[in-house]
Amino acid sequence: MPQKNSIKTYVEDGYYHLYNRGVGKQDIYRDAEDYRVFLGILKDTLSDQVPTLKSYKKMMYQRKKFNGQIELLAHALIPNHFHLLVHQVVPRIIDQFMHSLGTRYSMYFNKKYKRNGSLFQGIYKASLISDEPYLLHLSRYIHRNSSPYVKDLKTAYSSYGEYLGIRKTEWIKPELILSFFQPGKYPFLKHINSYQNFVEYEHKKETPMEWYLDTSITLEDE
Repeated sequence: MPQKNSIKTYVEDGYYHLYNRGVGKQDIYRDAEDYRVFLGILKDTLSDQVPTLKSYKKMMYQRKKFNGQIELLAHALIPNHFHLLVHQVVPRIIDQFMHSLGTRYSMYFNKKYKRNGSLFQGIYKASLISDEPYLLHLSRYIHRNSSPYVKDLKTAYSSYGEYLGIRKTEWIKPELILSFFQPGKYPFLKHINSYQNFVEYEHKKETPMEWYLDTSITLEDE
């Protein structure tokens, strides 16, 4: 039986939760440089800027650009897996994007740590997002995913800083999700006065948001 979200439905102008983990649940980021290189590949892939990572300069120029075809709304890098929330602008471009990302990072990782073989546990998983409330919840889930590893979510390897206005990153697009907090947009957010409060507040069962807060989102075998 196929793993959940391994069979993908591709929709033009669709929103997707993409994720993958290390083979055997091993870490895919072992130090700060590994996180920087993965983010550097995302930057190189999704923007027009020239790559600046000296340790990865040669491979970074063997690249395919996806700016204007894929938009990254949110991300979180955890020691043994990653989450990406993306908008697919061009039909079926996700496959090419994820293949490029996975291949380039695996080449860097295997060379650095003198290893061979697959880095990731099979092909990436992709979940099509069907409505805006679920899109909003997924951004919360992704940004909270770093909680066990950092004391302050603002210091995580994620896009949370962009959502709080701490950083401005051209290739990360928080605007759509932040627009949900405009007055009157969604009645269930009327008691939540900011995105930070939405993410960090421990919602109780009696709150009006409970109807859509799906706590069952996990990677397989988590």
